[in-house]
Amino acid sequence: MEDGQVLKHIKDLTEEEKRLYAQGHMNNPEDLHRLHKMNVELDQCWDLLRQRRALRDASANPDVAAVRPESVVENFKP
Repeated sequence: MEDGQVLKHIKDLTEEEKRLYAQGHMNNPEDLHRLHKMNVELDQCWDLLRQRRALRDASANPDVAAVRPESVVENFKP
């Protein structure tokens, strides 16, 4: 996936997230589940973008970057 595609997907997810929050209530289990999944997917997209940029900066092929599983991206330590 190219950087532009990743950024577009991030934009689409954040717009969907805003729509969910604009509903004014998050008591619906389906909405809460979707919000959680969107947050994980956003973390995965940002991680993928960072991987691609790091590879490019190291004069390596950014296309070898891969989406990491939820168990990895949700357990990063700052």
